[in-house]
Amino acid sequence: MKEIKLKIEGKIKRLTNKTFKFDERIGDGWFSAVYFLKTRDIIEEYKPNNTITMQFFQKKHAVLCGTDEVIALLKTFAKNPDELEIFSLKDGDKIEPFETVLTITGPYQNFGYLEGIIDGILARRTSVATNVYDVVKAARTSGQQKPVIFMGDRDDDFRQQSGDGYAAYIGGSTAQATHAMSEWWGKKGMGTMPHALIQLFEGDVVAATKAYHDKFPEDDLVALVDYNNDVLTDALKVAREFGDKLHGVRVDTSRTLVDQYFWRNQDCLGTFDPRGVNPELVFALRKALDDEGFHHVKIILSGGFDEKRIREFEEKNVPVDIYGVGSSLLKIITGFTGDNVLLNGKPQAKTGRKYRPNKRLEKVD
Repeated sequence: MKEIKLKIEGKIKRLTNKTFKFDERIGDGWFSAVYFLKTRDIIEEYKPNNTITMQFFQKKHAVLCGTDEVIALLKTFAKNPDELEIFSLKDGDKIEPFETVLTITGPYQNFGYLEGIIDGILARRTSVATNVYDVVKAARTSGQQKPVIFMGDRDDDFRQQSGDGYAAYIGGSTAQATHAMSEWWGKKGMGTMPHALIQLFEGDVVAATKAYHDKFPEDDLVALVDYNNDVLTDALKVAREFGDKLHGVRVDTSRTLVDQYFWRNQDCLGTFDPRGVNPELVFALRKALDDEGFHHVKIILSGGFDEKRIREFEEKNVPVDIYGVGSSLLKIITGFTGDNVLLNGKPQAKTGRKYRPNKRLEKVD
């Protein structure tokens, strides 16, 4: 499998302070560990004329994200921020275990209390970007990259959507579910229909799809076809009704259900797990569509997909065109550490830590 090149690596300018909406209480220390605040107060009184270098790293192979947010944080809340010397890698850079991704040099009392917040930003954004990157890589076979839609809006606090959506973009996702997820990279959210729309048309998938198309005629028409747990039947209904207008069908069958197709064809049971969205169901759906000439209709899958499951589908050459992925992309898989490693330009750090220069770091104006 060929390596995927990150879509924005080295191709865009850094995000600026204008992008971010920080809570003003950061400046009051509200989100900083209390011992950082106490240390700041002590240093201001007893050691005000020292300069330290703080460096940040993590311990995995990862896709870095959050550096622009951190720089904006420093520019907004550090004291005399223009006097700080900041060197950083860029969002989208692939990083090695223990590689220095960011250094900040200046008086401790001017920025040290932000250490934990910086760790948290880098940990979350890098985790999401890396998770998405791994999923996107799994969704690539025979030189073809299948789109991955980031659908994490229901899996975490809504206030994380903008940052998570940007991190997902850095990792390689094609589209996001909400406008907030897309705002940092200048796009809007996308989506078609939920189960609620079909419910309000009393389970009539064709009627719901027609209403959607009438209301949003410029959208690619994608029908959700698992509402009645009879994917093939409903997919063919909408395909026959809309023909070339139908762009795709989405399957989101619960992992607790067995589609009606298998109850009608019980002789195929016994050799695989028939629950939820499974390869055999998708193969059958593709064949049913193709047999009636609907080769153009794309198949979109969602519901519990992660890197492992996508890889399994791709290894079996399941005829999927697009994956929608949510909760698995939001897991925190790496943590960052900030260490004070230089004092007035000379090595000074706790045992086991030291200044680790990195030629890839770029000075931040």
